[in-house]
Amino acid sequence: MARKDALLRLHQRLLVQRDDLRSKLGFQNTLSRPSSAGSSDLGDVAFEGVEREINSQLAALETRELQKIEKAIRAIREGRYGKCELCGRSIPITRLRALPYTSSCVTCQRVQEESGGDFADGDADWESAIEFQARQSDRELTLSDIDIDS
Repeated sequence: MARKDALLRLHQRLLVQRDDLRSKLGFQNTLSRPSSAGSSDLGDVAFEGVEREINSQLAALETRELQKIEKAIRAIREGRYGKCELCGRSIPITRLRALPYTSSCVTCQRVQEESGGDFADGDADWESAIEFQARQSDRELTLSDIDIDS
């Protein structure tokens, strides 16, 4: 009975998170700031470009989180919630409390991450994030930044 009560509370939490993300994403879509493309201040144009890129990346992350939340809510309705999709064992309540939209147990998640497995819910594009951060960096290149095989 305690597990069912915990799952019910998690369902309520997921619904609140879903509604918050939906309203946040809807609000972000309505925030279409006019572009300074005709502006003569290149600093403003560059700043707006960076701001748009950051907002786009945040929206993509929030959209993936929303998809995971909606998948978890469907799993609750279908009676599949709290079961690892990979091994079928029950996911501990402590893990579900920490990450209520998870669909795998810690063991399976670890194996999947170590093997570089397929994350069908949306791969993190770390290479693009690193490249974007590097483009935004005004730091000069130093000798210690260069890796030379002797």
